Amino acid sequence: MEFRACRLADPVAMTIMKKFLVLSFSVFAAASLVSGSLGDGYDQVDDAYGAIMERHLRDDGTVSVLYKKDRYLYQVTFANGRSVSESYFHVKGTDLSEKEIAKFLKANRAGATWMPSSTAGQRRFTRSDGKAEATYAPVNGRPALTVRELRGKP
Repeated sequence: MEFRACRLADPVAMTIMKKFLVLSFSVFAAASLVSGSLGDGYDQVDDAYGAIMERHLRDDGTVSVLYKKDRYLYQVTFANGRSVSESYFHVKGTDLSEKEIAKFLKANRAGATWMPSSTAGQRRFTRSDGKAEATYAPVNGRPALTVRELRGKP
């Protein structure tokens, strides 16, 4: 009898494990769909970054939009309807943690990898495909990670 009880537990355990894996994958997939990144259009960035706080048309034709979601502010510059620069701040103006910096860099990796290329007084990162760079430095008096497209680069 004990042997049968153990054999019955296996299919039940497998069913529970399958449901857990499907749920985990669904949550991960949904989370990845709501992250904005360089090159995304207005709609995807709006969905990812939440409420619009400010929107400005600049003299050069780009559009600057400030979003607020949870504990972050996102300053995004759009050119021709695509995100070309994104800055990430804490609402309270505190420093981003290493984990947060890594998360924002990962969201903007576009299949490439980020490499530190810091200079005196400034933390910098370059993307291995040469199409973007990131800087961790104050923006408007707040510590921020700014990721931007490099135009004219391969």
